[in-house]
Amino acid sequence: MFKYIENSDPMKTKQLNKGIAQLMDEGVAQLFVNQFNNRKIVGTVGQLQFEVIQYRLLHEYNAQCRWEPISLYKACWIESEDDEALEAFKHRKHQFMAVDTEGRDVFLADSGYVLQMAQQDFPKIKFHFTSEF
Repeated sequence: MFKYIENSDPMKTKQLNKGIAQLMDEGVAQLFVNQFNNRKIVGTVGQLQFEVIQYRLLHEYNAQCRWEPISLYKACWIESEDDEALEAFKHRKHQFMAVDTEGRDVFLADSGYVLQMAQQDFPKIKFHFTSEF
């Protein structure tokens, strides 16, 4: 599951960012920054984790957040030995590109069909479905 995370109190931005960073380091969820609009996206395996993150941000970091839905199918870490092919992919799919907390490129497919077509249209791109590759 994926959702945008939004700061509910701009005066607590520093606390929110610190809390998000520490929670992501614990492996509670994955954080992505959309390259199209610079919004932060949190990916989890279930709804309960969003509630846990929100609770912990409030009670451990004194920071409030709200969630906005985003329709995504899968996050795929991408790489290629062909730099031109990688740049062409990132340019064509710019609005679906993000980076993870380690600065790695991530393709955010909004449907299985879009993912399948990307794999078919860009055979030189390797798609990884976990961050451990």
